[in-house]
Amino acid sequence: MKTHLCFILLAASVSAAPHMSNIAELLTLLEQIYNSVTEDTQNLRIETPLHTDNASCVNKIFEGTELLKNNLDMKKFGAFFQKFERLKQSLTPRLGKEEECDTERKPPQKFIEKLTTFIRKSSKNPRAQSY
Repeated sequence: MKTHLCFILLAASVSAAPHMSNIAELLTLLEQIYNSVTEDTQNLRIETPLHTDNASCVNKIFEGTELLKNNLDMKKFGAFFQKFERLKQSLTPRLGKEEECDTERKPPQKFIEKLTTFIRKSSKNPRAQSY
């Protein structure tokens, strides 16, 4: 019985390791994007939700990420956007009903800060497993 429990714990830790590694990689890439945003791009404003606790606000995060991807020189960060797409796919089935979402138009770096918080919060949710 003790051996069986050890195998279960080992399997759980092995399955959690890639998940945390992917989140860490996603956050590292996002930090690089943040650092690459120049003053020239500060005139871009991205609709940024004040909260990310409902489906409409999460969708605003997804829309803002697409805007970031399409409006800045982000080709070198393709890996981030591919990984983020997997996060989006894992969250979409469990989004609740759409409610009103308060937003503000913010510069890219402020949006990226909100996106970083969103990813960290989502990674702590046990149901968001495949990134």
